[in-house]
Amino acid sequence: MSDTATDGIRSAWDDVIGQSAAVQLLRNAAANNAAHAWLFIGPNGSGKRAAAKAFGGDLLAHDLDESGDLVGAQRVRSLAREAKHPDLSIIEREGARISFDQAREIVRQSSLSATEGRRKVVVLSDFHLLSNEAAAILLKTIEEPAEGRFFIVLADETTPELVTIASRCVQVRFARIADSQIAQQLMGEGADEQRAQQAASFANGSLERARILVEDQRLALRLGMWRDLPRRLNGSGHSATSAIDDIRAAIDDSEVPLRAIQDREKAEMEERVERYGQRGSAKKELEERHKRQLRRLRGDELKMGLGVLAGTYRDEMLVATDPTAAISAIESIQALAQELVRHPNEEIQLIALALRLPPLT
Repeated sequence: MSDTATDGIRSAWDDVIGQSAAVQLLRNAAANNAAHAWLFIGPNGSGKRAAAKAFGGDLLAHDLDESGDLVGAQRVRSLAREAKHPDLSIIEREGARISFDQAREIVRQSSLSATEGRRKVVVLSDFHLLSNEAAAILLKTIEEPAEGRFFIVLADETTPELVTIASRCVQVRFARIADSQIAQQLMGEGADEQRAQQAASFANGSLERARILVEDQRLALRLGMWRDLPRRLNGSGHSATSAIDDIRAAIDDSEVPLRAIQDREKAEMEERVERYGQRGSAKKELEERHKRQLRRLRGDELKMGLGVLAGTYRDEMLVATDPTAAISAIESIQALAQELVRHPNEEIQLIALALRLPPLT
């Protein structure tokens, strides 16, 4: 199996930080008789997707490793790392949940023959958002796959809909990445120490999120807006609406670093199409992935901001003669954080929250 220390080439496993136990387990499994179904469980940004590509590359390179074709094995791993190997399929969620129709398409795709060797790896993303109907369709395929098929299921948590499929998989836990590890990784990628530590502290354990925040020149401004929101309120609808409008405009600005990354990806794809040609669905798939990234970014921004806002009232609670109002504010903020996950009508809900919050001087 490829190893950075011995071949001098950066390994796909280097993309997975803070998950040494999971990495060791998966590398050992790929080098031996790996099971056909795996479930990677852990929070968003913990490295599940990077691990899936690295593990998939090892699985696809197994026969080449055995035959001693090290150059061929390295090529397979490099392509898998970039999600460009024809026998590594990463299937993204198409709607709010993985539907019956998408499950049938997954079954169809997994039945197709491998292109280059005997093995085919199917990575199934966001499977904590699996419908009961889809789970029923996929169960038999994952439980009894065709020869040489491997499934890697990615999920943030084990939901009731996922329980039966989970019981058929080898489960690998991915922990929240420590802030110190994220900061160290960012500094290794060229960020200065102060910005790296700030980005890591507000990334909620997600390296992907931290990489966006470290490029965000307006992060400190947004944090300040959330922190000072109670001091802009006076109980009136005007003050609540004005403050929330400013915060939502700042969240719009937070998309700038991500859109810059997406623009580079679009340019790279267009260059590949011009040089080599590419299957017709590539552009649509990239657009859909970018839309998901933007939706996730906005959700992350709201969670971050609400956390900072709750911190303001926690500080108030410690010094107030009567902490009742501050405690009630924190409870309202936490309730909204949960509600936005299910019903993301942010403008109305944020204004309603601002009207309920006690002003601070």
